[in-house]
Amino acid sequence: MAGKKVVSLVEMALGEGGFVVGFAGGHGVARRLEAMGVRVGRPIIKKSQGFLRGPLTIQIGGTQIGLGHGMAHKVLVEVER
Repeated sequence: MAGKKVVSLVEMALGEGGFVVGFAGGHGVARRLEAMGVRVGRPIIKKSQGFLRGPLTIQIGGTQIGLGHGMAHKVLVEVER
C-alpha cells in the first residue's frame, strides 16, 4: 500500500520527486536553503548523487542545484511510496 512519507534528500532514490516540507536545522540553514530556491511547498527532484557521502544534485523548477551531503540531509521531503 503506497502512502506519503517524509524523508531527507539523502534517502530519496535517484529520479524520485516530492515536495519540500521543512528543514532539520536552525534559522541559518533554512535561510541559506531558501536563498538557493529550496523553499517549503516547492516540488523537488533528486537528479544525481556523488559517491558515498559526496554532493548531490537536485532540480527545483527549471534550476539544478548542487548540495553537500550535510546540507541535503537537512532538507525534508514528502514523497509518495
